[in-house]
Amino acid sequence: MINYPNGKKSVPAKSVPHASASRRGMTLESDINQSNEYYLSTGKAVIHKKPTPVQIVHVDYPRRTAAKITEAYFKVPSTTDYNGIYRGKYIDFEAKETASKTSFPFSSIHPHQIEHLRQVLLHGAIGFFIVRFKAYDETFFVEAAKIIPHYLDDQKRSLSYKWFKEEGILIPFSLSPSVNYLKVIDQLYF
Repeated sequence: MINYPNGKKSVPAKSVPHASASRRGMTLESDINQSNEYYLSTGKAVIHKKPTPVQIVHVDYPRRTAAKITEAYFKVPSTTDYNGIYRGKYIDFEAKETASKTSFPFSSIHPHQIEHLRQVLLHGAIGFFIVRFKAYDETFFVEAAKIIPHYLDDQKRSLSYKWFKEEGILIPFSLSPSVNYLKVIDQLYF
């Protein structure tokens, strides 16, 4: 029963099924967005998801107060997913998920994203990937400098799950922030 303090009658409480430790349908992007909101609200960092540049071509106006975009195109390829500043350092990163149990395919990364992260690193910023293996519910932090040479190797089409276990840093799930990647940045850079 739920008892209300203002004198309202109580109603039977609904039973809640047992919740697992998994993300309960959350995507990596929504987990990172939640983490970034936490970092911003606590004054720890300013990190935002970059908007994808879109050119709107046609809009239908069924009513004066309603508009519906019916045709739009990407203006230019987007660079990476997130950027911002933490402890005086510019950070820039790409977030990816894979359903594979054995590897992360390079087809998930675009050449312009690799070039962007390469330029970011050349200018002294912190560039990295956050990769989630959905089958294991594991999220890894990997420095861009570790992935770029493998990506540029014409013989490689992917990186194995084992490689991420050895070369990446597992980001444990927590309630707030759910993907605490700044803790890893503190270990590596500060």
